[in-house]
Amino acid sequence: MSELSPVAVVTGAGTGVGRAVTVKLASEGWRVAMIGRRPETLAETRTLVGSQGPEVAAFPCDIADADSVQSAAEKILAHFGRVDALVNAAGTNIPKRSLEILAHADYHAAIGTNLHGAFYCAQAFLPCMRRQGSGTIVNINSEAGLRASAKAGAAYVVSKFGLAGLTQTINAEERGRGIRATSIFPGDINTPLLDKRPQPPPPEARTLMLQAEDLAACVWLAISVPPRAIVEELVVRPR
Repeated sequence: MSELSPVAVVTGAGTGVGRAVTVKLASEGWRVAMIGRRPETLAETRTLVGSQGPEVAAFPCDIADADSVQSAAEKILAHFGRVDALVNAAGTNIPKRSLEILAHADYHAAIGTNLHGAFYCAQAFLPCMRRQGSGTIVNINSEAGLRASAKAGAAYVVSKFGLAGLTQTINAEERGRGIRATSIFPGDINTPLLDKRPQPPPPEARTLMLQAEDLAACVWLAISVPPRAIVEELVVRPR
């Protein structure tokens, strides 16, 4: 694969939406830098991509830690030399999520991954995109980022509303530099995050939800539209 192939950074690449996005981008000829906390799940994603095709490399990192993100970004840029897209797909939630029982530690954990992590990654890779005069940032949000729900819980809702604001800010400040950002607002997705609900849904309910591959297709749309266009917000729900 040519070194001129575009490069994407995907967070949460070890499971769920991040894994599906990595596989999709690699199938489209993109080189991918995978970010995730667990090297073993990143290795599993790498195996799914296969040995043929573009380079897919793992950079283990806790995105809730700003120093860890900066270190990973420096390694990625040294390795690939550029970044054409950043997909913030990492996300988490906690079982005890209502305001009545939400612990401060759980609140900060959700905010740290869902919002701070996306912010740290955007800050880390925006300088490269500015130098290039181009780049796309896609933030995997949630319906909970449009309207609060008790099902999602307070910390998750707050983090996703913040993520929507971050996306809008990137477009407001960076579009003149050739950089664009997309918020994708999905309904329920069949990913391992469902297991963190107070009452995880049964298998038959999960089959009716969006699948991770559906979100990967939405990410590809946001990235692949001509540079003159910005898909600012995309709402996708199960049919």
